[in-house]
Amino acid sequence: MDVSHAIPANAPGRPSLRQRFAARAGVPRLLTTVRERIESLPYDYPPAVILAADIALLVVTGAAVIQRHSYFPSPLPLLAMATAFLPIPLFAIFHVNPHPILLKGSALLSCGLFLLQPVTADFAPFVLVIVAGEVAAVASRGWTIGFTLLAILELVAFDLAGHLKWGEQPLEGLPMYVIGVLLGMFVGVLLQYQRRFLYQERENQAIRSGQAADEERRRIAREVHDVIAHSLSITLLHLTAARRALQTDDDPTEAVEALVEAERLGRQAMADIRRTVGMLDAGPAQLTPEPSVADIDELVGDFRRAGLTVDYTRTGELSTVTGAIGHALYRIGQESLANVIKHAPGTAATVRLDVTAEAAMLVVSNPLPLGIAPRRDTGMGLRGMRKRTELLGGKITAGNGDDGWTVRVGFPLRTGSCVAIATMLPGKLWNKPQEDT
Repeated sequence: MDVSHAIPANAPGRPSLRQRFAARAGVPRLLTTVRERIESLPYDYPPAVILAADIALLVVTGAAVIQRHSYFPSPLPLLAMATAFLPIPLFAIFHVNPHPILLKGSALLSCGLFLLQPVTADFAPFVLVIVAGEVAAVASRGWTIGFTLLAILELVAFDLAGHLKWGEQPLEGLPMYVIGVLLGMFVGVLLQYQRRFLYQERENQAIRSGQAADEERRRIAREVHDVIAHSLSITLLHLTAARRALQTDDDPTEAVEALVEAERLGRQAMADIRRTVGMLDAGPAQLTPEPSVADIDELVGDFRRAGLTVDYTRTGELSTVTGAIGHALYRIGQESLANVIKHAPGTAATVRLDVTAEAAMLVVSNPLPLGIAPRRDTGMGLRGMRKRTELLGGKITAGNGDDGWTVRVGFPLRTGSCVAIATMLPGKLWNKPQEDT
């Protein structure tokens, strides 16, 4: 009768379920720990590169041991092989940092133990070749040169000792081994330079990513600023009109119309803000089109319905204006008209849009109210207009003149048209140039 089923799981002398699971998972856990430690090395090389170097070292030392089969049962070949791999178990099991001194010492000692039993066409010196590459890939220039010289001196010393002791040369092909050590060093140096360039590229990429993120934040801030400034300016005008209609004219119909228009603009502003803030989302892009140059007519109509007197003229074919330039013209016109309401309430504005085959130009001006000194606008709105213009290769001037405050902006529509804008700035349309941004 099998009584094992009758023994409780927690009976004395019986391994617990946790102990049995730990025993079964011991080897995979050890392998996982070794892999994690390899990946945690400060050298930033892929684990495959490190394992490839270890496998190459294993092949070389194994070949050197096989070449010395005639010396068995001497323990020197196996001891030399174990010495060559000494840093690996020390790091994998005991987490001892594989310092270049440890790599150098184990390689020099291992090669010396092999060469104490010389053979023809020996593979043992290739231990120094592989370790020379490893040291050069992780150590400083001083460590690299020092190990290379020690490795060459060790080979020359065994060659001279064999020649003086036995009257022959035990290291056949000494020049080949020396060249091999030098080539191993050069391969390690190349790997280290590649790693340095990788670090530099990562740093540059981080800088570029940060700059791109900052620029995107500034762009979204400009969009939010323009949308809020425009919507609030017009909404306040409608609310003012509604208040006056109720206080002076006692006309609820006119007040209701003004409030309805203010509500419509408020809802539109909320939609614009949601779309702009949605740019921060990593999800799919919104399909709502951005305002273009064709929307300037409606923009002027919004300000007119809000009570602002606007003298608006437009010439030229709008289809020649690209989407980016049209969006910039719309936002600049929007900000300029909002500034009229903010800084010169009660005055009229003049808006002129001229589109030719070479350039698109917008002028927004307004007289300054009596008693208000000429101002110098250095706020966020003007900085946003300047940035929009610079990004698209245009030119903008803004400042006080005899006729009040004027904003002039021009964008080239095809290659070589910057000259046309530059020549038109001092001309009839762009007379009295203001502060150049």
